[in-house]
Amino acid sequence: MDAKKRQPIGIELVKRGLITELDIEKALDYQKQYPNKKLGDIINILGLCDSRVLIQTIGEILDEKAIYLTAKDITINVTDYISIDIAKNNKAIPFDIVAGRIKVCFADTSNKRAIETVRLLLLNKGLVMEKYITFESNIEKILTSLEGVANEKINTNSNITELVDSIIKTAMEKRASDIHIEPMEHEVRVRYRIDGELYTAVTIENEKQSQIIGRLKAISNMHQEKQEAQDGRILVYPDYNIRVSSQKNVYGEKFVLRLLKKNTDIKRLFELGFPEDDQLVNKAFNKRNSITLVAAPTGEGKTTTLYSIIDYLNRPEINITTIEDPVEIRIEGLNQIEIDPRTTFSDSLRTVLRQDPDIILVGEIRDNETAEIAMQAGQTGHYVLSTIHTIDSIEVLTRLRKMGVSNYDIASTLATSVSQRLVRRLCPNCKREREYTEQEKAVLESIIKKYNLPIDLAGKTTYEAVGCPKCNNTGYYDRIAVFEVLILTDNLREMIVNNSSTIEIREQAMKERYEPLVIDGIKKVINGTTTLEELNKKLLIY
Repeated sequence: MDAKKRQPIGIELVKRGLITELDIEKALDYQKQYPNKKLGDIINILGLCDSRVLIQTIGEILDEKAIYLTAKDITINVTDYISIDIAKNNKAIPFDIVAGRIKVCFADTSNKRAIETVRLLLLNKGLVMEKYITFESNIEKILTSLEGVANEKINTNSNITELVDSIIKTAMEKRASDIHIEPMEHEVRVRYRIDGELYTAVTIENEKQSQIIGRLKAISNMHQEKQEAQDGRILVYPDYNIRVSSQKNVYGEKFVLRLLKKNTDIKRLFELGFPEDDQLVNKAFNKRNSITLVAAPTGEGKTTTLYSIIDYLNRPEINITTIEDPVEIRIEGLNQIEIDPRTTFSDSLRTVLRQDPDIILVGEIRDNETAEIAMQAGQTGHYVLSTIHTIDSIEVLTRLRKMGVSNYDIASTLATSVSQRLVRRLCPNCKREREYTEQEKAVLESIIKKYNLPIDLAGKTTYEAVGCPKCNNTGYYDRIAVFEVLILTDNLREMIVNNSSTIEIREQAMKERYEPLVIDGIKKVINGTTTLEELNKKLLIY
């Protein structure tokens, strides 16, 4: 479009029916307070129309390629191509490379100086730049996550004791579950895992690498001279038990610190995201002479769910024993056993069976021996709870079969299998209501139709992540689980004994109240708990 003939953005948007003249007045009032903000960005901030439609329309008006840029669109490591400072100064984010052409988003495509600066920088790397436009707030959000979530409390110029202490304490304040301290070619990078996502907290000059390693080894009781992989613990913080793992890489020793909070309150099942159905809970977990397994990949909250089930079942007249590696949360009234390098889950389970338990929690079933003993325990009057690594609750059957457990033992002993995934919960402080996009509607309606769900999207809106200080400008705060529950009925038991395939068992289970993960997931999207984007990260539904 010829810039000389082009109408102002606001008029063009009104002419195209995206906003009204009243919306323009609201945006102009806002611009009086924030004169440096562009009108398109203000319309987006105020939520006056669908963000994705808005940026595409602005792109058409400006004759520029446009994208509503989010973290999921970034397929490259941004800092491999431009530094954080250059990205901030030019309000630019490279996000994809195809056949030597690198796609770069700008907040202002009229800023020729910024565009030329980035273009030449990338050209020197042998890449041709392809220019896109997006909202400045999208770029700021991504830069915040790249730049780090740590605040001024991490002073890289302080002495090593204070520096390591501030890295750990800031991680605690930011609700991090893990700290990654990673030696790289030119620096030491510190990242925090918050709500399942890794964020760069700070980078430290390479000269301090050996001192940081020495301090970490000293406080975690590791061998100073040994450079092979080691495990240790940091016990100097009263409210935390910190597990430490070191591993040598090409640039030095990497450390991962797992922050385990002591005396953490056990969340109720419903708080975790379990369907609020007392009848389902009683049917799934009030058992004897059986086994309940919680299934999911690593890091999806299986142990937390086990603790919640135990908390639900815990009463003074019941003897509950747990076998864990390690004991992550101490619970009053339980007999908790921590296995050591000289023992296994199966060894401890044999001993526990002589301790007159009613309920036994086994941290994980990972081999045939543990599986067989757990099955025997379930067949002799005990209720056994454990975890297993599978993709969903029905594939638990396949996993047990591959471990060598007979179809008869599975059918007679397995009572319930639960599968789950953790998704980030929208920050209640800043989430913003908006209309569904056409793509989102199409995805949801296809799932609703596939499973014949009694859900009508007509007139319904969704929510999107925005970002505020409370959520470290990510738009998300904490995580919630998406669940599916398989309760074995007589029909399903008979099919297992007859060696039916999991495909056949799944078809029958669908007729008997079983709902796969995606159903609970879209319910949580529709009620504004999470986003379709978050759900797709875990379940790949589109």
